Amino acid sequence: MKVIDFFSGCGGVSEGLRQAGFDITIGLDFDKKAAETYMANFPKAKFYNVDIRMLDEKELTQSFKKKNKKNDPLILVACAPCQPFSSQNKAKSEDDIRRTLLDETHRFIKELKPDYIFIENVPGLQKIDKNKEGPYKRFTNFLNSENYKFIEVIAKSEEYGVPQRRKRFVLLASKVGQLDIPAKTHGEGLEPIKTVRDFIGQFPSIRAGEIHPDDLWHRCPTLNERNLERIKATPEGGDRRDWPEHLINECHKTHSGHMDVYGRMSWDKPAPTLTTRCYSYSNGRFGHPDTNQHRAISVREASRLQTFPQDFIFKGSVVEASRQIGNAVPCEMAKQFGLAIQQHYIDIKKTKK
Repeated sequence: MKVIDFFSGCGGVSEGLRQAGFDITIGLDFDKKAAETYMANFPKAKFYNVDIRMLDEKELTQSFKKKNKKNDPLILVACAPCQPFSSQNKAKSEDDIRRTLLDETHRFIKELKPDYIFIENVPGLQKIDKNKEGPYKRFTNFLNSENYKFIEVIAKSEEYGVPQRRKRFVLLASKVGQLDIPAKTHGEGLEPIKTVRDFIGQFPSIRAGEIHPDDLWHRCPTLNERNLERIKATPEGGDRRDWPEHLINECHKTHSGHMDVYGRMSWDKPAPTLTTRCYSYSNGRFGHPDTNQHRAISVREASRLQTFPQDFIFKGSVVEASRQIGNAVPCEMAKQFGLAIQQHYIDIKKTKK
């Protein structure tokens, strides 16, 4: 099964689908550093480092046909930027041009006629324009007009083998028959939920500001003297509620929310949702769980908590790599959804014989 990955970022979905046995054929993203990362990890795929609005659908279709001589089935992935729809983005606006990027996929779907479509975004995308003609409603109306059957699910990453609590909205569409929601793989009565320890417990100890010589991405920023004091006062799984009074920010003394900032992770629980600032101790519960390591998690540890392989190549600075990691779809979740799609296609073919 071939894959075209629009808004690919650094390649979280592509990596998961590759692990499920798919052929990663074409990627597209506007971000230059994410594009460099993608091309380094998927050298056989053709990559378009362009704004999708500037790409001709017939040009891409011709490029795809050259790579698909056996007429293999196609899955089109379109994980458009989530910031215009995120509840965390207090500055979001209906004028944000990223809101219409999903509309751009219509012309490619019409031209390519993919067998399957994979859409991922923040929970709430499907509700934003519930009572008006917004991008998501236009997209589902378009799918209906093109005779796609689709399902929608709020997927919890930890229920698909990811050591991280991360809710995402997923739409899966099929031209070949009705899909079911992919079965959960972890949780009650299934495999145990994966934990932080399972994925980063084996990493060698480093200090804040240090780069490990065996892996240049096993690195994290320095901490100023006050934040070093704070993390030293924070137990595993703890946060600012564990600090002495003099270490607490004035703005936090009268504010009971946002307890994750300046927090440490817990070894034997999933990580919290990793954001684009997952390298920063002060921006979430991104402190290392080992109370002998007074630092934020390293870039490599963050990538492992998103289930990227340990040898995955990243391009750019710490800030740029962390943004790519925080924006990615966890590879393991994409893999499980890919395996479900693969099985669906096999079952459909059997019934048609």
